[in-house]
This record gives sequence, structure tokens and C-alpha cells, in this order.
Amino acid sequence: MSDHEHGSMDVYDQEKTYNGFLKLGKWTAIICIAIVAFLALTST
Repeated sequence: MSDHEHGSMDVYDQEKTYNGFLKLGKWTAIICIAIVAFLALTST
């Protein structure tokens, strides 16, 4: 078994995926708020 060296793992793909999830969450929230605002402004 090879020795583990702390901090030697390449985490580029994990960071890219995490940033993608953050963008998805941000845009989902923005779209939901826009829909709620549109429904509130156009309700009769």
C-alpha cells in the first residue's frame, strides 16, 4: 500500500462540480423568486 501524503490529491474536478452545484442553486433560487414576484404582481 502506498503512503498517503496529506494535501497531494488533485481536487480540481471536485471544485468544478461544487461550483456547478452552487451556480445551479443560485439560478434555481433566482428563478423561483422571479416566478413568485410575477405571480404576486399579476394576481387579481
